[in-house]
Amino acid sequence: MQALIWAKMSTGLPIDVTAATVGQDFCSHCILDIDINKNIPHVHLHEKQENSSKWHGAEIQVTIEGNWTTYRSKIISYMRQMAVITPYAEFLFKYVTESQDKNMTIRFRRRTDVMPPAPAETKYHPSAVDLLLIKRLIAETSKQTLVQFLQHDFTSISKSHAERLIGEMGSEFSPKMAVKSLTDQHIVRIHQLFRQAKFDEPSGECLSPAGEYNLRLGIIKELHPDMVATHEGSPQVFEGHPFIVEAGVSIGGRDVKPGLNIFRFANRIPLLFEQGGDVVTRTAMKRINWNNYKIKENQDKVGVFVSIVSTKIPFKGTGKEYIGDDIEEIASAVKSAIQQCCGQLKAKIIRQQAAWDKQERKRTLAKYIPGVSRALYDTLLTMIENDQSKRRKYGEEFDELVQKVSSHEITEATIKQKLTQHVDQMDMEMALEYATQSGMVEAAREAVFLNCLDDKQTFVVDLKSPVCVFRLFSGFGV
Repeated sequence: MQALIWAKMSTGLPIDVTAATVGQDFCSHCILDIDINKNIPHVHLHEKQENSSKWHGAEIQVTIEGNWTTYRSKIISYMRQMAVITPYAEFLFKYVTESQDKNMTIRFRRRTDVMPPAPAETKYHPSAVDLLLIKRLIAETSKQTLVQFLQHDFTSISKSHAERLIGEMGSEFSPKMAVKSLTDQHIVRIHQLFRQAKFDEPSGECLSPAGEYNLRLGIIKELHPDMVATHEGSPQVFEGHPFIVEAGVSIGGRDVKPGLNIFRFANRIPLLFEQGGDVVTRTAMKRINWNNYKIKENQDKVGVFVSIVSTKIPFKGTGKEYIGDDIEEIASAVKSAIQQCCGQLKAKIIRQQAAWDKQERKRTLAKYIPGVSRALYDTLLTMIENDQSKRRKYGEEFDELVQKVSSHEITEATIKQKLTQHVDQMDMEMALEYATQSGMVEAAREAVFLNCLDDKQTFVVDLKSPVCVFRLFSGFGV
């Protein structure tokens, strides 16, 4: 919708929409326009086109005028963030010039078929309506009585609850009074009661978040981080409107600057401007103690992704460029979601650091093996040549050792080999003990499936099974 409005304002050209479902023999092609002043759509063309290739999906083409030189980085960043939050969609961006020497084509490929859940239709929550909306609902309702209107045109109001509310409005109201007979004073009283009364919170079924799977996949696809954690919060409510906060935090990655790199989304739409006053930026900068999670916010390449999904996004400014930091419920939910991601990363960072420490310990021991081997061998030679009394003290064991050294069965090289084997064995035992204690052996793995590259094969490989992993590599000639 925003792209259509901007196209209408900048070029005046409509948009082309082509769509087809799976297995359909034809595509539906539309040319759409909009009356910005009246907010009324206009369909200039709606026709069926042949679909011999059995293509399916939706394709939208829009022509927009803008300053490419000034806003090039913003446009590419917008497209890239769209690819993060919607990995189930494919974007093809083309910049064409008359001279052809500065042409640019960027394709953000689709990586999954998992779509977000379709939002369920819902009614208005009593605490989220104003006077004008109540008047419009009264004018459009098909219900006859006031109790029916309250029960069926609003959510979280049962019949008994509606009767109790009507009783609290005063003697002028009755459950069976005609809803069309309500005056402006009646409507003001209803609105006041809606503000004062307590109602059950609305469910989140009317929302369509991207989901942890899609958010994680989008981050991995576009940024290629070293590690990533995601979290989807439970539905919460502010001013009668449900909302869900999704968050992701990544460490490392491609085209990521050292420090905090914040990516904001509202109903799966990237927000690029006015970042300083946004609730996500303020929370990440001022309310999260990154050191508690073993993350160096000024040195590490930290990506912070927060998507807020709601029936009412509390934008600030006429351009709807950022989400205000003045709503406590949203600020608290954003902080909690980021902290959940940081907690996951902390466990990964600790495990990674422990593995690095073990590897460093092994390298340190291996560094001293040649010198220790030489010293041990020289000591044995000295004992054999100068201290004959050792033979009587240690008996047959010392005689056997002397024979092996004399026959060159024990040399500096064999001592070095034995020490190396011992260090490797200790490393393996410590790694196994660490994996067992940290639950890496017994913990459930995330299911990952790879399709065979051979089109003739239809099986998939489950990477949770060690046998399947071996068969996978052997199948590819490894």
